[in-house]
This record gives sequence, structure tokens and C-alpha cells, in this order.
Amino acid sequence: MNIRTFLLGLIIANSYAYGADMRDIPGKKITLDSLNEMFQNIKNETSWNISGPMLWGYFFTHHEPQKLEQAAEELIKQGYKYVDIYLSDKDDPNEPDIYWLHVEKVEIHSPKTLDKRNDELYIFANKYALDNYDGMDVGPVKQ
Repeated sequence: MNIRTFLLGLIIANSYAYGADMRDIPGKKITLDSLNEMFQNIKNETSWNISGPMLWGYFFTHHEPQKLEQAAEELIKQGYKYVDIYLSDKDDPNEPDIYWLHVEKVEIHSPKTLDKRNDELYIFANKYALDNYDGMDVGPVKQ
């Protein structure tokens, strides 16, 4: 398992443990506590300078790819780089289609600034009527 997959899984697992009462923003699942834990795990498990510029990937879901295309255009205007829109794998072919939008940006974050960024992206997803802002991953900036 690579570290990006590990971190994304950690965030998702921790976010569901807090429940709906932690959400003061529509759809908010990722808490400051889980981000503090994520940053500590990165410091403990990698040689990355998590205090410096990192490549942050952000993910949104929707059942119509056209809505994600519109969202991607707006995010590009805000300085994000478009990576891809892709169809999610399904365990059961009868499940509805879910599409993912992946954008990324080189940024410097602390747990607090990343929590603020997540709040902005939850609000963005709500404003553009997307199904979900699903969180982020992180990796070193490729030289």
C-alpha cells in the first residue's frame, strides 16, 4: 500500500467516527482532529517535509460527469490543476454510477489551514450541487 492510499483511508475512516453532530458545514466529515492525526502520521512514517510545499489532491463525486466538468472549470479558475474525471469501480453492476473529479494544487498546509481549505471545498461542493467533496490526498512535489 502506498502512503497516499494509506492517508486517504485514514482520513475516511476517522471522518466517519465523528458522526453528523460534528458537521457545521453541509457534508463535512473530515475533522481537525483527524487532520492533526494525519499530519503526525506523515511526520512519523515518511521523510516528507509536510511543513513545506506539497502536492495536494482533492476529490469530488457526482452521479453525472457533466456536473463535475462544470465544477472542474470553476476550480481551474481558482488555480487548481485538472487531473481527471473517472467512473468509480462497482462491486455490483446494478449500483448507480458514481464519477470522481480529481484536481490538485501545490500548497503549504498545517492541519488548521487544511481544515479551512476542506471547509471551502465542502461549501464549493454544496454550492455546485455535487454529491460530495470526498477529501484529499497528499504527496511530495515532483521536481
